[in-house]
Amino acid sequence: MIIVMKPGSKENEISDITRVLESLGLSAHISKGTQVTIIGVIGDKRVLRDVPLEMMPGVDKLVPIVESYKLASRTFKPEPSIIDVGGVKIGGRELVMMAGPCAVESREQIIEAALAVKKSGAQVLRGGAFKPRTSPYAFQGLEEEGLKLLKEAKDASGLVTVSEVTSERAVEIANDYVDMFQIGARNVQNFQLLREVGRLKKPVLLKRGASTTVDEWLNAAEYIISEGNYSVVLCERGIRTFETATRNTLDLGSIPVIKNSSHLPIIVDPSHAAGKSQYVPALAKAAIAAGADGLIVEVHPNPRCALSDASQQLAPDAFDALCKDISKIAEIVGREFKV
Repeated sequence: MIIVMKPGSKENEISDITRVLESLGLSAHISKGTQVTIIGVIGDKRVLRDVPLEMMPGVDKLVPIVESYKLASRTFKPEPSIIDVGGVKIGGRELVMMAGPCAVESREQIIEAALAVKKSGAQVLRGGAFKPRTSPYAFQGLEEEGLKLLKEAKDASGLVTVSEVTSERAVEIANDYVDMFQIGARNVQNFQLLREVGRLKKPVLLKRGASTTVDEWLNAAEYIISEGNYSVVLCERGIRTFETATRNTLDLGSIPVIKNSSHLPIIVDPSHAAGKSQYVPALAKAAIAAGADGLIVEVHPNPRCALSDASQQLAPDAFDALCKDISKIAEIVGREFKV
């Protein structure tokens, strides 16, 4: 449930309601918009049956939240959220570009990639250290050594970093090295892992699963937010369909659906959707035109030598060309992207 305050309601009126809720074992999330203030009520609402909240000073109306994802819903927070990742704001007017190799392979590789993507306009460096792969014989990542190299690349480039965590142990290790956790498609419904990153309060990039509906995806975000971490960014990366021409089918429709249903920002991963580098630019540009708040693109100094997902990674010159195109599209759709 949310409590909608009247326009111009006073601070003491908001405080009085908060005290009443807390006295009943509930908690309140206050969202101040440009017109009105909304108080989200978190907890077992049955204790409010005999409490005339609608009669308290400053209250306009009570609105039930019908979605199963309460805290992630736009009903709970009508204003779009802007997530701060080490000073990089995701969800505002400026588009955010995350870029880097699928996996951290060596010091030279990750630093070269970091410097290249920054030069083209990226604000966030991606690089995998824990790599869940379909085959147990495929390259699984350098783990903590990879995270150390990612941190070196951050120091060399000034970019903030995001890297996937695959277990509670990985979260514990990565917490000292990265600015943002990524929950990959395979772990979107690993609820224990979602709760773990929720408790740590570090920003989380939550990818959609290959067979995950939008409602299931938002409920996964709810697991993180329910632990107190509201810094969640959603990432569309394609879903599994009958089509085999691309690795996954990019669901551009999820972008407006998310914008309508949730206050959380959403970015798109065209690399995993395409599976082939020649398709990545077209999907990336379509995502921005559809309203995405940014992109996460795989870029490798020498894609043919990549230890994982070589076919879908862009070379630095191709990434630079893409960023120039994105800056033009951004202007058309009323966004900003600096190259």
